[in-house]
Amino acid sequence: MKNITERFLDYVSYSTASDETTNMTPSTPGQMVFAKHLAEELKSIGLEDVSLDKNGYIMATLPANIDKEVPVIGFIAHIDTSPDMSGKNIKARIVKNYNGEDILLNEEQVIVLSPDTYPEILKYKGQDIIVTDGTTLLGADDKAGIAEIVTAMEYLIAHPEIKHGKIRIAFTPDEEIGQGADHFDVKKFGAEWGYTIDGSEIGELEYENFNAAGAKVTFKGLNVHPGYAKHKMINSMRIAFQYANMLPRHETPEHTEGYEGFYHLVSMSGTVEESVLSYIIRDHDRDRFERRKKEMQHLTNKINAEFGEGSAVIEIRDQYYNMREKVEPVMHVVDLAEESMKEIGITPNIKPIRGGTDGARLSFEGLPCPNIFAGGHNFHGRFEYLPIPSMEKAMRLIVKIIEKSAKK
Repeated sequence: MKNITERFLDYVSYSTASDETTNMTPSTPGQMVFAKHLAEELKSIGLEDVSLDKNGYIMATLPANIDKEVPVIGFIAHIDTSPDMSGKNIKARIVKNYNGEDILLNEEQVIVLSPDTYPEILKYKGQDIIVTDGTTLLGADDKAGIAEIVTAMEYLIAHPEIKHGKIRIAFTPDEEIGQGADHFDVKKFGAEWGYTIDGSEIGELEYENFNAAGAKVTFKGLNVHPGYAKHKMINSMRIAFQYANMLPRHETPEHTEGYEGFYHLVSMSGTVEESVLSYIIRDHDRDRFERRKKEMQHLTNKINAEFGEGSAVIEIRDQYYNMREKVEPVMHVVDLAEESMKEIGITPNIKPIRGGTDGARLSFEGLPCPNIFAGGHNFHGRFEYLPIPSMEKAMRLIVKIIEKSAKK
């Protein structure tokens, strides 16, 4: 068997950042390069029905080795990394037996991963930890998940004494830009339920996530020479600022936690003639989520009442919904993961996702799909790190879930 750490380090050598501006699937060519490599590896370890479609979706089967009828379950991870930071030429290294002190990632640029800023790293004192050189992200989101799934499949092939039903695995592109489930064929996948291996620290088990929408508000102005602008100029940027200040100032990501929702201004651009504010809207509660969308429309109407009809136009697009309403009727899939964690010495940490996952959309398409930890921390940035024992535990958890599902 290939060592899980070696496998992960091989995977992060591929540049697979997604890009929401290309209007293609996969959105970047690097994802398809990696997908082809991965599909060949799945064949080489002995999986069957390995397929890679034109959109970069990989599916494969571990056949059942038991003669009784067992539900088909699936495991899913995504091949892209976040476009928030470069994932090219990742220089990963292993910090052996972490001593609890600052980790100098990059001496030349004086980039330091410090427990003063990230105190949770102290939980992994004495463990081997994979870090970057501080100039890129690491890619544990979600190449750790891929490595864990593939290694678990290889382990089960090497240990036929562990009886199991038919297992399906899938790897998707473009999850980081919210498009990972766009072309996922649930019927072809053929699982009764699944798990995304896409969470963070060890023990995470999640079956609730935000309801999510994106909003773009466009403001129209009128440009006139500033020396002759009195009672004539309408500065769209000033109207945009007014709109932004009308939203609740403490209902933003930096002021919320747990089940608290928010409005998040993610980008802005403008001239006197036209300005655009782009927001994401998030809330775990569906009713509050709907009220947030209505509030943004109400504020748009207020701007038009003050500055004239057409001064502000809002476009709101729902992105995904809270999977809880689809998972709760089949809570045995969560119970199975929780019991499996306990059996291999992991303390379950069941909590809501303050974000989204492919599993949310797949749950609404008929594939209940809770999310399980992959082991990494500080995703999407230069201080991302991955404790190796967490990755190994995630692999063991996949094996245990498969083993227990056959016994049940």
